[in-house]
Amino acid sequence: MWSWVAHRVTGVLIFFFLFVHVLDTALVRVSPEDYDKVVATYKTPIVALLEYGLVAAILFHALNGLRVIAVDFWSKGPRYQKQMFWTVMGVWIVLMAGAIYPVLGHAYRALFGS
Repeated sequence: MWSWVAHRVTGVLIFFFLFVHVLDTALVRVSPEDYDKVVATYKTPIVALLEYGLVAAILFHALNGLRVIAVDFWSKGPRYQKQMFWTVMGVWIVLMAGAIYPVLGHAYRALFGS
């Protein structure tokens, strides 16, 4: 149940990110100065946390999507869906732990120095 909800929520969040991304990229043709200001705000530590959340949403959505495919197209999928869910969660946690430094390293250096 909760994996279904989380899959839908992450899908909607990713959609809204893509919508905003297209809008801010289109801003470069309208006003390059405003585009530079928007991009400058993306280098703040708060946005780095949002980027980490984006990585979390995309990674969960992708891994859970593979689980949903396995449940739908593998004859034994429904029987093993709970085990596959916990496998997805384990892989997601390991990958998110590995993404901490690459995604949040700049924010850490900006806040606390090198």
